[in-house]
Amino acid sequence: MSDSTIYVIDDDDAARDGLVFLLTTSNFAVRDYHSARAFLDVIHGAAKGCVITDLSMPEMSGIDLLRQIRALGFDWPVIVVTGQGDVTLAVEALRAGATEFIEKPYDADTLLSAVAAAIKEPIGTTADARKTRVGQMLAMLSVEERRVFDGLTGGQSAASLAQDLRLSSQALEIHRANLMTKLQASSFSDLVRIALLSLAKPPAEN
Repeated sequence: MSDSTIYVIDDDDAARDGLVFLLTTSNFAVRDYHSARAFLDVIHGAAKGCVITDLSMPEMSGIDLLRQIRALGFDWPVIVVTGQGDVTLAVEALRAGATEFIEKPYDADTLLSAVAAAIKEPIGTTADARKTRVGQMLAMLSVEERRVFDGLTGGQSAASLAQDLRLSSQALEIHRANLMTKLQASSFSDLVRIALLSLAKPPAEN
């Protein structure tokens, strides 16, 4: 399917083996490691690829691994997988530069789609153009939708946000669905990336 190597990092042998099996049977080249440190020990000699890391690991978490990868100057896509459905952790991972944040249990299509999207060549769109497009999409949101967007991407849980905005859970879900459509977002990760891009400072003029 692709020439890119997929690097799987997970201290859980069963989970790691299952993911390796899924990827190899989908024709990806895969290398797996039992810890973040084991992967960092070989990263400088590794071919460019996509990293899939578990979030909760001893010694070094998936988010700490992501930060180390970025600190070393590698811009490889990194997908963080976790069994903890924590909005704050998702925001933290995406702010640190994760390409995607996927909760366990996930279905095979979700994981494979995330990998395929991560390794696809990016379209040459300038940061200014992306920021302008995001601004245009955000302007289409109603006041209530924007409040829901800001709350969710700011790390609030749906229950807490509904209480703060005095909305029923059903009303909150309707606003969330509407803003996802208007922003052309298919996942929570997309929403966080849109929020981060909207806050990005324009490049300094020469």
